[in-house]
Amino acid sequence: MLGALLVALGIFMTVVSVARRREPSSGSLEARLAVYDPRTMTERDVELQTKGFIERLILPALARLGRSVANRTPENRRQALQQRIEVAGRPGNMTPELFLALRIGAGVGMFVVGLVLGVLIRKPLIEGLGAAVGAALGYFYPLLWLNQKVGQRRKLIQRALPDTLDLLTISVEAGLSFDQATHRVVEKFANPLSEELHQVQTEISLGRPRMEALDAMGRRGGVDDLHNFVQAVIQSEQMGVGITRILRIQSEEMRRKRRSRAQEKAAQATLKMMLPMVGCIFPTLWIVLLGPAVLILIKRMVH
Repeated sequence: MLGALLVALGIFMTVVSVARRREPSSGSLEARLAVYDPRTMTERDVELQTKGFIERLILPALARLGRSVANRTPENRRQALQQRIEVAGRPGNMTPELFLALRIGAGVGMFVVGLVLGVLIRKPLIEGLGAAVGAALGYFYPLLWLNQKVGQRRKLIQRALPDTLDLLTISVEAGLSFDQATHRVVEKFANPLSEELHQVQTEISLGRPRMEALDAMGRRGGVDDLHNFVQAVIQSEQMGVGITRILRIQSEEMRRKRRSRAQEKAAQATLKMMLPMVGCIFPTLWIVLLGPAVLILIKRMVH
């Protein structure tokens, strides 16, 4: 026993001495700093320091899977998916290929989770049912999430449209051009509509015609009022009508529509209040009012 301990100690001391000889001198500052010199770092070292696990492994794998799936997807479905992603505002710089890969990855992951839960419960029926339900939830949840993003962005654009048109009208009436007025809106507001206008400005600065960039914004936004406003601006430009008059008419129309929508929601409030009143308040009132009488009646019947 003692001999084995001595042999192990000797091997340990040998390894430590070899490692010390390979290390640079602890007193040499240049030797220690040379490890972090960017000129001596390889591309893999830079990637390991600047990117996390998800960026290095997960996202490239999803991108390859998405490209493989997208190549087998019909072109019209890919274009429809691309349009919905654009309407949603490209959350997380989403692409159709990445979205398809996320759906498949989420489906497989939830399938495994459902299968594991079924195995833990130790019932064959639960295993198959849990795996099927998990796969369905994982596959369809990204689509529901995307639809929710689309609806939220459309509501925000619709809500910001009247104020944006008011500022555009005031700016143009003050003597600014339409491009300068849109720049003023981008500086003033921080909402999805101002982001769309900023994208229009970027496209115009890159050489795209202004009317074409505005038309793309109207189609990309997915809001009918925004599309109608853009078409009115395009027609005024083509027919030579003053933009100030068009903006004033569109601003008043947006205000009128917002007021009518508010009145419509106010009228629906009474109807929406009926369900909680009938389902929650009325049963409680009946219990409080008729409860004692029912108890007295039951007591007399028993006796």
